Amino acid sequence: MKNRSTKSIFLDLKKLSKFNNSKKKLSFKFESELLDYHSHLKNFSSQHYKLFEELACKLNLQDSIYDLFNGEIVNKTENRQALHHQYRNNQIASEFDFKKITEPFIKRIKKDGFKNIITFGIGGSYEGPKLLQEFTNKETFKFNYYFVSGPDKDEFNSILRPISDQKNFYIFSSKSLSTDETLACLKWLGAKRDSSNSIVITANTEKAKTLGFNENCIVPFPETVGGRYSIWSPISLSIALENNFSKFLNGGLSADKMLLGSTKIDRQYQKFIKILAFSDLWFGNFLNKKNRVVLSYNWKLRSLATYIQQLEMESLGKKANPKSIFKETGQSIFGGFGSTAQHSYFQLLHQGTAEFCTDIIYSTSINSPLSSAQAKGQASLLSSDFKGSVNLLEKTNSNSPVNLFHLNKVTLEALGFLLATWEHRVFIAASMLQINPFDQYGVAAGKLIVKKFLS
Repeated sequence: MKNRSTKSIFLDLKKLSKFNNSKKKLSFKFESELLDYHSHLKNFSSQHYKLFEELACKLNLQDSIYDLFNGEIVNKTENRQALHHQYRNNQIASEFDFKKITEPFIKRIKKDGFKNIITFGIGGSYEGPKLLQEFTNKETFKFNYYFVSGPDKDEFNSILRPISDQKNFYIFSSKSLSTDETLACLKWLGAKRDSSNSIVITANTEKAKTLGFNENCIVPFPETVGGRYSIWSPISLSIALENNFSKFLNGGLSADKMLLGSTKIDRQYQKFIKILAFSDLWFGNFLNKKNRVVLSYNWKLRSLATYIQQLEMESLGKKANPKSIFKETGQSIFGGFGSTAQHSYFQLLHQGTAEFCTDIIYSTSINSPLSSAQAKGQASLLSSDFKGSVNLLEKTNSNSPVNLFHLNKVTLEALGFLLATWEHRVFIAASMLQINPFDQYGVAAGKLIVKKFLS
């Protein structure tokens, strides 16, 4: 590969952006036991991919990936490692052995005859467990599960009052234990909480003790696990009460092994992840598509868009690096359950003037043939010219790049593979942007200003 400057690569990309290459698109498929992917990326061709790959070599992308998985300090602004992935490979360190850490608490909850499990948390402590619970929920579950985010007492009362006379177990989830919303719930619960019916999951064990939790009620996890990456950690303890959580971790580990591997399918996976990250940067920086809609056509994944929204927008929502050729960082993410979305904002997607990209995730099931047909049909309509009508009023834009994901199994293992894959996408995008995906100073600034107004 030519030894060119990043500026030279940027100029070549800039030239490509001046021409409408809608007929040129990268046709790529990735197929595995758990997940299939098909690109529908208008205006992103193999020529674009090669230029981004050249830039990736200049930026030592592969070394950045190795640094992450080898436990180097990749969160440079906070001088920390980012070790959430080690839960997926607990042979590395015992402090990341999910089963060993959570088993004593799970046994205690199961044997004491509780009816309801209430989790208090916000951000990653809420979005991850809630997504997993919705994905795994069955009519045969022993417990009822509730999630309380905590900023409004009306939310607290609407969930807790109807079950206040029942036998409840309370889980408080907060990495820092400085989150106002979770602390408010702790205060509101008051004397109903004691060491027999509650635990706290946190990285701040000393603060937990000052709040009245004894050591037998504290589930630890390390500072090196960020909130939006904590779904793999004991934060998801409630899901392991009635599910084989190791399946979820194994699915994530399978994706990690492919990212680091050298077999034919590993190389295909690596290209798949790069296409996702490279095209995100291309469309956001050169074609003014600064928004991306994430649509899940499976009811069990109805909260997936919200989870991905936090993962991407907290990780990539940073100032542009002055040294980078890219001036736009993360895209704005919105979305939801696809079948519902079709009847709320799809009119804008099909005929409005907004520029956007699309991710569609679906599965094939005898219980939901309509959802599967909707996913494939909308992917086709959003990404390619629709020949169904010559009537101008009925003509659609058909100008959105689409990434189409198919879960081959609706299992925890497949979900683990999908979410780890999304993390890889985010990390590669951040490495190309030369930004830190593991800090969140903007979030911290918002918390500080709120405290001033409260006082």
